Amino acid sequence: MFAYITRRLLLWIPSVLLVMLGVYALAFYGAGDPIKLIFLRAPGDVAYDPVKVEAIREQAGLNQPFLVQFGNYIWNLLHGNFGNSLTSGRSVWAMISAAAPISLMLGLLAMLVTAVVAIPLGMIAGMNQNTRLDYSILGTAVTLWAIPAYVAGPLLMVALLAILPKGSVPYGWGGVFSVKIILPLLVLSFQPIALIVRQTRAAVIEVMTEDFVRTARAKGVPEHIVALRHILRPVLTPVITQLGLIMITIVNGAIFVELVFGLPGLGRLTVSALTNSDFPVILAITLIGSFLVMASNLLVDLLYPLLDPRASDAKGGR
Repeated sequence: MFAYITRRLLLWIPSVLLVMLGVYALAFYGAGDPIKLIFLRAPGDVAYDPVKVEAIREQAGLNQPFLVQFGNYIWNLLHGNFGNSLTSGRSVWAMISAAAPISLMLGLLAMLVTAVVAIPLGMIAGMNQNTRLDYSILGTAVTLWAIPAYVAGPLLMVALLAILPKGSVPYGWGGVFSVKIILPLLVLSFQPIALIVRQTRAAVIEVMTEDFVRTARAKGVPEHIVALRHILRPVLTPVITQLGLIMITIVNGAIFVELVFGLPGLGRLTVSALTNSDFPVILAITLIGSFLVMASNLLVDLLYPLLDPRASDAKGGR
């Protein structure tokens, strides 16, 4: 197991480098000179001073060839230096440190809500296949899947503005235990819940055809014992895989959710950096997002042996 984890961690290095190379290339060749873009948005005629623009480009190291810039950036990262914001001059690491905990807590809570709500509903739907209860759960899941976060968030906010008294609409960040987090959490969990419900239902229907389930029922084992002891464990293997993959959905949805509900997290910081062409911030957020997705996938792989010992044997034999 230790060798397997080590191999997976070593695979992160080329993966992260490829992601950073792609993002850096898009920033370098696609959007134009960030210094010029920043100055073009500035008031007055300072935007048309080529001498100042070139001086700032040289100070920021943006006048060097692409490979030199990229190599310097990776070297600085190895020394824990994410650079400084091109617009505010603040340390990028300080900006990330202030915003990342909020997005991380929101994402982890969304994963928890998804697992707690979706897995039982999927189990119920699968064990009551082709009944009204199954159709109701599956229909609700399909409806939730069809509503993206950037639509559900504004709709809920408008509905609350029409129902609740002025000034009582939850907006902003009040901490994990604040009521303000309920709506963003629900919106962020809509699509993941729908996905896991359908995945769990399909897995339950498949497992219920296995011989060990039919044998347990033939022996007169109560249905809830069959569900928890014989069906749930094999069902969790594909479901846990899907939970690791929906981290991408949660990261993407957080951008719109944080904007709508005024949460000062990485999503809101991303939009601000994109608007201002603040490429050091964009690169840092991309690196963190890649790390979160790969970390969730690694965690899924580590959970496999706990759910299915055969997975541990297979990895040990490789």
